[in-house]
Amino acid sequence: MQVSGMSPACSPKVRIELHVDLAYHIDTPGGDFIFNIHPAHTPCQWVSSEHLSLSQAIEAEIQTDALTGNRYMRLRGQPGELAVSYRATVDLRHHQADPAQLQEIPIHRLPLEVLGYIYPSRYCESDKLLRLAMEEFGSLPQGYRRVQAIMAWVQRQITYTANASNARTSAVETLIERAGVCRDFSHLMIALCRAVNIPARFTTGTDYGADPSLGPPDFHAYVEVYVGDRWYIVDPSRTGIPMGFVRIGTGRDAADVSFATIFGDVTPIYAPMVHAIAIDEPAQGFVMPYHTEKAVSTGN
Repeated sequence: MQVSGMSPACSPKVRIELHVDLAYHIDTPGGDFIFNIHPAHTPCQWVSSEHLSLSQAIEAEIQTDALTGNRYMRLRGQPGELAVSYRATVDLRHHQADPAQLQEIPIHRLPLEVLGYIYPSRYCESDKLLRLAMEEFGSLPQGYRRVQAIMAWVQRQITYTANASNARTSAVETLIERAGVCRDFSHLMIALCRAVNIPARFTTGTDYGADPSLGPPDFHAYVEVYVGDRWYIVDPSRTGIPMGFVRIGTGRDAADVSFATIFGDVTPIYAPMVHAIAIDEPAQGFVMPYHTEKAVSTGN
């Protein structure tokens, strides 16, 4: 699949080679899968080429959510082993902004499609954190700087600890336990942002730049906040380099954007194998991802 050139409003350019390998054993009579492993199409993120390989002779249907840009692959596997191999070249051209210039958007001016991200959700119980959020952040100057203050607070309160949580851990439970992984950091930050009326959503992608001591490369959870009329990336767990994150899915919380939703008697054969490799091609205008003090966005 080829795409047209990128908008000049976004800069600079980053190219990521994405590899995803999954494998499952399916018992009789079969299993239904909804995968969210294809990178989203956004104003500053393009899939310039991609290839999908399935070990079974089955059809896969790929559908795109018109509102979020999330791409879902649906298929029905047959009994036996199913291996899924996905390869893509993803080009990013980030919109960058001065954090001091990004203001919060009043509720009455928020676009309709953004309103859902100021309400509580299953894992982001912002209604239970209203008093805490107002005491800690209610008097701070509004804008992206308040977002940064919330992120810094979460980072001080929570320790990154593998296996400290599970798929049912919520933001409030993370705050109680004071430990978690990227998913938990994201849920807590989202809940606190929503508690002070800053729209925030859960985003899945890749953990480009993560410390190898944290384990093998994997999917990654981070946050996007809506300020200055655009969604900006924040990484509360400080796991990787945001300019290298390939956005896959966005939703209210982790319940909306699982990389695999499975129906039937299905057992994973091995943990997901995910690799995001940055391509250094100065002659073509592509740079290696780097940390920046500017606010960065790959969408609107």
